[in-house]
Amino acid sequence: MRFATPLAFCALLTVAWASPAYAITNGTDDGNDHPSVGALLSDKPYDDGTFAYCTGTLISPTVFLTAAHCGHHRQKTAQVTFSSHYRHGDAVYTGRYIPDERYSSKEDAYDMAVVVFNAPVAGIKPARLPAAGFLSHLRAEGTLPNTKFTPVGYGSLNPSKGAHKTKFVYTDTRSRTTISYDGLSHMWLKLSLNRGDGGTCYGDSGGPNFLGNSDLLVATTISGDDDDCKATNYDYRLDSAPARKFLARFVTLP
Repeated sequence: MRFATPLAFCALLTVAWASPAYAITNGTDDGNDHPSVGALLSDKPYDDGTFAYCTGTLISPTVFLTAAHCGHHRQKTAQVTFSSHYRHGDAVYTGRYIPDERYSSKEDAYDMAVVVFNAPVAGIKPARLPAAGFLSHLRAEGTLPNTKFTPVGYGSLNPSKGAHKTKFVYTDTRSRTTISYDGLSHMWLKLSLNRGDGGTCYGDSGGPNFLGNSDLLVATTISGDDDDCKATNYDYRLDSAPARKFLARFVTLP
């Protein structure tokens, strides 16, 4: 099961069921531009031979942030790779998988989890986290509407419509794109595809949305409001009080 939630949100930005996550569309290979971004790996390959099913970001030398809906009931551990193009046999880090206990699969609120490693991941600089209310301050200053964001992930590339179903292509490759601001609520950053923008798709769930070209991780990919990865993205604000309450258990916050 690949993870992201491309279901229509209701007025409260909740969904009835958290289905698999989103991947980068209309993007490019990331290469080593965002080495802190990694993929959660399945124990066995999928039918297409790939392993990645969700995305996340190293936020301290021992803490990897992803989405709670990427895990399954009673999951205790998770495997992570930081290879830009994962091949079986590349370095893999195994850690304790800890979801936010407030999360429920019946809605998207509190959709956060961490993988905690016993030893620091060497050679990778963790992404930075925002101060409390950072995005709200940008909105108050009037700069947020013109701000661009950079989603990064290992999800499906541009899906194509077939006669009976949509085809999703996975390559276990870290990709990136640019997406535009559309709205802000208490817990959610809403991003939409304007002309030339890309977006996220299945497999990008839990992945980062960086502020512009910086390493400031302001929101994590949670859902979209269509099944073809071509519409609005809903991302969990990391500067919000609910997110910070969970993160503060594992990292020192600005």
